[in-house]
This record gives sequence, C-alpha cells and structure tokens, in this order.
Amino acid sequence: MDITHQRALIHNEEHFARALARASAGAVIFAFPLLMTMEMWELGFYMDRFRLALFMLVTLPVLFGLSYFSGFEETFCWQDDLIDALTAFGVGFLVSAALLTIFGITTGDQPLPEIVGKIALQSVPASIGAMLARKQLGGRDAPDQERRQRSSYAGELFLMMVGALFVGFNVAPTEEMVLIAYKMTPWHTVALAFLSLGLLHVFVYTVGFAGQESRGEDTFRSVFLRFTVGGYGLALLVSFYLLWTFERVGGLSAMELVTSIVVLGFPAALGAATARLIV
Repeated sequence: MDITHQRALIHNEEHFARALARASAGAVIFAFPLLMTMEMWELGFYMDRFRLALFMLVTLPVLFGLSYFSGFEETFCWQDDLIDALTAFGVGFLVSAALLTIFGITTGDQPLPEIVGKIALQSVPASIGAMLARKQLGGRDAPDQERRQRSSYAGELFLMMVGALFVGFNVAPTEEMVLIAYKMTPWHTVALAFLSLGLLHVFVYTVGFAGQESRGEDTFRSVFLRFTVGGYGLALLVSFYLLWTFERVGGLSAMELVTSIVVLGFPAALGAATARLIV
C-alpha cells in the first residue's frame, strides 16, 4: 500500500468519524424533547407491537429518501443511501438507548420487550435527526447534493411529508392533542383547517419550493394547488397514520376522528411548509 493510498484511507476514516459524530449530535438535538416526554415512555411499554414494527419499517424508506436529498454523508448510488439509512437508524437507536438509560427510564429489572419498545420508538425521531445532521450542523453540500436538493415535484412532496411526519410526531403522543380535539366544536375545526391551509401557503411561498421562482399570473394558483393543497393533504394523511399508530382513533365517532386529524394536522402542516428549512 503506497503512502498516497494510505493517506486517502485515513482521510476517509476521519471524514466518516466526523459524520458519525455529527449524526449523533443531530440525534440528541432532534430527539431530546421526546426522550424527556412521559407519554413516549408509556407508549414504548404498551403500544401494539405490530403498529410499532410497522412504524419502524416505514421509517427506513423515509431515511433512504432523506439520504438522497440531505444525508449526513455525500452519496453516489442507491447502495450508499441504503447504508446511510441503516447507519442513521443504528445511531438513533444507540443514542436513544444511552439517554434512556442515563435518565433511568430503562433499567435492568424491566422486561426486555419493554426496554426494546421504549428504545425502538424513540429511535425514530433520533434517526431522522441523525440523517439531517449534515444540513443542520455543518458540512458543505457537494454540487451533486445541491442538484438533488433542487428536486422534482414528487421530491418536494416527499420532503413535505417528512416535515409533516417529523413535526407531527413531536406532539402526536401527547394527551394535549386529545384534549384540544375534545374542546373544539365543528366550527373550530373548520377554522383551524383554513388557518392551517393559509399558514402553509404563506410559508411555502416564502421558504422557496420549486415552482415559485416565476411569478407569473398563474403562480399563486399553481403554487396553491400543487404545493399548498397537496402538502395539506399529505399532512392530514400523516396525522391520521400517527394517530392510528399511537392508538388514538379507537372508539371515536366520525366527527371526533376528523377533529383529531385536523388538530394534529396543524403542526404537521407547519412541518410540511417549513420542510426546506429542516431538510
């Protein structure tokens, strides 16, 4: 092995070590609000294991897509994105396990399924935080990465879905979502839906999604229909899935279910609208 090749290997190892350190920091920063939330600890204990396993499986393609657009390392092929996704998930799992142990939430005398459930649930936001560490905590985008970030319409919708998932996930497990939905009347629900739609459009039109560069006569209508309405629809779908995952929809009437979705859809819509600031 010549000296040039050896130096290149050392440089690559140092670069990967820095990326892992950044990913760990991102996992801590993005996940600590939920790591210190009692509802999350309880969900990890009694949550239906099928729904938890499905949630973990859904997270992997989300991480794969995030790796393509804004991974914690520069990637060149789908295999690199897959490795990044699995690495981010591993970092999220280990960071969650370490912090829950330090906080005394998981202890050696607890049943193994309870420990694994608590860590697995917390690893979802932690792994997303690990994947977004490059964008949020430094590291310049390569030209190819910059090109990817100027994504297609489908790519923009994917990023909006991730933003809705990440922000909605931060409040979906809390009892306040149920309490707010209980206190609201149908008129409150309609007003909140229109407010969510309006704020989403304001943010989308300001943050810089594709399609708003040209401000022609039909720009408002184009952006509103393609991104605002589409993004809000995704936010509502994500909200329903989160409520179902956390077992918040059982026993609700149709109106109560709609109200709950609209309530969670408010923060989810803001997450979708500001996805470009996060991803």
